[in-house]
Amino acid sequence: MALVMYAVVTLLVATILFFGVRFFVRAYIRYRDSRLIICPDNKQATIVEVDAIHAALTSALGPPDIRLRNCGRWPLHRSCGQECLVQLDVAPTECLVRGVLKGWYDSKSCIYCGKWLDQIQFWDHKPALQSPNGELVEWNDVELNDLENVLRDYHPVCWDCQVVHSFLHEHPELVVYRPWKPMSIGRNN
Repeated sequence: MALVMYAVVTLLVATILFFGVRFFVRAYIRYRDSRLIICPDNKQATIVEVDAIHAALTSALGPPDIRLRNCGRWPLHRSCGQECLVQLDVAPTECLVRGVLKGWYDSKSCIYCGKWLDQIQFWDHKPALQSPNGELVEWNDVELNDLENVLRDYHPVCWDCQVVHSFLHEHPELVVYRPWKPMSIGRNN
């Protein structure tokens, strides 16, 4: 009888842990990304990061307690009232940095091959950027505070061209460049 009781309690605890962890992970994923907001103090766009762990933990008891973990205007303005959090409640999906990047890439084509960048994947085949001086830059090398300048001055590069040009830059001795020549149609070539 005691063995059955232990099995039932173990099963109950495992079920509660499974759903609790699942709920926590979903809430954490919802709040973890950086977001682009308009600062109420200076009316300029800036990047903020929500304290995702705190928001996920407090969402189990009701509405989440959302607070900032990092802001593009910190440490100088760290003691602000965080009035910008209202923007996160109004439209959380539109202010995600990923959403801003997707919107920026939507109407653009790769600077090298001309392929339209309407199907962006940010988890495996991430597009890159070409700086004004011609260097390739990956998104994880871009500072969040420089995002507005990057979106204004840099050019989009598709994942395929980023891989090719990175390889060309890192291993020029292994690359043979053969320019494409159109074939003429006819018998005597």
